[in-house]
Amino acid sequence: MNQRDVVFPPGRQALYEINRYSPAIRSNGFLFVSGQVGSREDGSPEPELEAQVRTAFTNLNAILHAAGGSFDDVVDVTVFMVDPQATFERIWKVVPEFWGNAPYPTITAVGVTWLYGFQFEIKVIAKLPEASND
Repeated sequence: MNQRDVVFPPGRQALYEINRYSPAIRSNGFLFVSGQVGSREDGSPEPELEAQVRTAFTNLNAILHAAGGSFDDVVDVTVFMVDPQATFERIWKVVPEFWGNAPYPTITAVGVTWLYGFQFEIKVIAKLPEASND
């Protein structure tokens, strides 16, 4: 098996080691990002839903930046929401702060019953920019 090219955001490596997963893997020009939630630095959830969504995007953007990309490079998004009937509109009011302009990435939204104490999770695949030869 090939060695995995793991991308860690600054200051959060210990959380990923405790939970035994990689935040993101770079492979063949793509970045596969594990689901990101609205966790504080200690791993606890932001108590308020909108703050959770903003923190999840902030955590996601830290990983994208560490890999040399941004949300503009995202091609596919999967979001998980606890009780989407009650939370979707509140979540979708926050999303445009981070989503950027059209054309938008593809998206799959999934309603779930449990997210380890969180209400929102976002997982993405990004096509990383080509490295320059300057």
